[in-house]
This record gives sequence, structure tokens and C-alpha cells, in this order.
Amino acid sequence: MQLKGVIKSWNEERGFGFIEPTLGGDEIFFHITAFSRRAGRPQVSQHVLFEVEPGRHGRLRARNVELSRSERPVARMAESNSEAPRGIGTLVFIPAFMIVYVVAFFIWEPSMWFALIYLVASAVTYLVYANDKSRAQSGAWRTQEVNLHLLSLAGGWPGALLAQQLLRHKSVKRPFRLLFWATVVMNVAAFIVLCRSFRLVS
Repeated sequence: MQLKGVIKSWNEERGFGFIEPTLGGDEIFFHITAFSRRAGRPQVSQHVLFEVEPGRHGRLRARNVELSRSERPVARMAESNSEAPRGIGTLVFIPAFMIVYVVAFFIWEPSMWFALIYLVASAVTYLVYANDKSRAQSGAWRTQEVNLHLLSLAGGWPGALLAQQLLRHKSVKRPFRLLFWATVVMNVAAFIVLCRSFRLVS
């Protein structure tokens, strides 16, 4: 059954907010993944329709949250002016880096440890992103963004990129993404420098 309510608070950084039901009662928690993609980003004071389901720790949370009909024209305007999430096309950087790695392998013959480091770091980073999203949904203490960037800088950026797009996590906030891509550039540059150094030493 759909209920009516108004978004009373929204935390853009953490990706969750609370809805005040029109019929009264406690505010209902909702996460960005429960919000209709066609509606853009949630905004305070928007009138919404939603359903409820049991959440963690016994509290209710909203699902299938969508704008009420009176809000939909406003939502389209807001969507056109908001920062749209980066498309799945950004994943092309992963196969592009694989090509760079293959070229570097034939030119400088770097150690196979590089490949292992990237695989392990990416897997760890993906799991950290997934855990951070789970914590965001439950309102628990979050992973610091600086730690996410350090993981990317250490070679986990392919896993971070997969998590951002597949989990829809950390894919919108512009300051975070700018710093994330800076870590990608620095990591790839360091990889090339280390490959050349490895060749000179050997």
C-alpha cells in the first residue's frame, strides 16, 4: 500500500534521509537506492509516495519512493540542473588500463606482482565500498572518504570504479569524484614510472 509523505531531511553525502508521513507518526528512513531514478536527487519538502518494509534494528524504512504527481514537473527541472551520476561508460577505463598494462609488460617486463597487487587491492576496495553502502543504508558509522581514496591510490581504483557504478555508491558527489580521478591518474603514472625503473634495475 502506498503512503503519502514529505521529505523532511536529506543527507546528500551519506545518501539517505527521512520522510514524514502525511497521516502522522514517526519519520521513515529511506536510502537513495529506494528513490526513483527518474525523479533525480531527493530534495527537502518534496511530496512523495512510498511503501514501507521492515528494516534493520526493527525500524521501518521506505521503499519504492517516488514523487507525487504534483511534484513531478518540478522534479524534471531539478533533474536537468542536478549533477547526473556518471554513466556506466566510465568502466571503459578498466579495459583501457589493461591495454596499458599489456603494452608496459612487453616494453619493460614488469614483475607479475603488479597484477596481483591490482587484483587484491581492487577486491578489497570493492568490499569496502559495499560495506560502506550497507552502513549508509542502516545509518551506521561510515568509512572515511580519505580511506577510500587511499585504497584507490594503492591500486584499488578499478574495484572502486566497479562499486561506484554497479552499487550506485559514491557516483554523484563531484568533490569526491574529482579527487577519486586524481588518485587514478597518480596511480597509473606511478605504475608507468615503476615499470620503467624495474626495467632499468633489471
